[in-house]
Amino acid sequence: MEHHHYRVAISYNGCNYFGWQDLGDEQNKATVQGTITQALRKICKYADCIVSGASRTDAGVHAQGQVAKLSIPLKIGPGKLQLGLNSLLSEDIRILQCAHCRADFNPNRQSTSKKYRYYFSIDKTSSPILNGIVAHVPSKLEGARSNAQLDLESMRQACKLFVGEHDFYSFASRDQNIGSTIRTISHLDMKRTEALGLDVEVYCFEIEGNGFLKHMVRYIVGAIVEVGRHVVDSEDIRQALCNRNEKKFSPKAKARGLHLIGITY
Repeated sequence: MEHHHYRVAISYNGCNYFGWQDLGDEQNKATVQGTITQALRKICKYADCIVSGASRTDAGVHAQGQVAKLSIPLKIGPGKLQLGLNSLLSEDIRILQCAHCRADFNPNRQSTSKKYRYYFSIDKTSSPILNGIVAHVPSKLEGARSNAQLDLESMRQACKLFVGEHDFYSFASRDQNIGSTIRTISHLDMKRTEALGLDVEVYCFEIEGNGFLKHMVRYIVGAIVEVGRHVVDSEDIRQALCNRNEKKFSPKAKARGLHLIGITY
């Protein structure tokens, strides 16, 4: 059966999903990929459809610019397919763009860079308005022996340590499907953001690279926060980037603050 191929850009709020990747019917867990596949099958009268994404975002992680390839046994205009999918999908998933693509398009392997942002608030009390999309990293820990505040300047400086080509073995979860743990980070910085328009002190890490290992962004963010808490310092990070440690260097940052912003080809 002939298949027709489409490239789509997708935005989703990941709060209600166990990540991007379809876990199979036996898992009985909603995923973004599985949900889109189900909607496609309705459009295609329950024929087999294939959805392949550029990034396997974790449970609770959001996307503003996920890219996927849809392969379906139905010839339909991209605009009509986009409208049809959005009419069937819940409001926390939206197809932003849809266009024809070549059969050999591979959204993951052919990407040249991916950009993520990690949003976090440092207010003493977390905002219920931001719950789910912004992580809470209070400037001062409750019950902490020290009165020291989160050292934001040290965190900004620590960002620079990750830029360049490094072995990120110590900053990722093990994945047997990955041959090399060497990746190149082209950009990483931290800044305050007013984009949310609320009376909350929110900061953002922005990181871009040629590829990311499993949980890599969340471990990098976790390490930088540890620098801000003066639990580790810059030299500790340098050593971790030079040595393949089995023990995790730092706690993994919460998924809720992480957003896939865009993918370049």
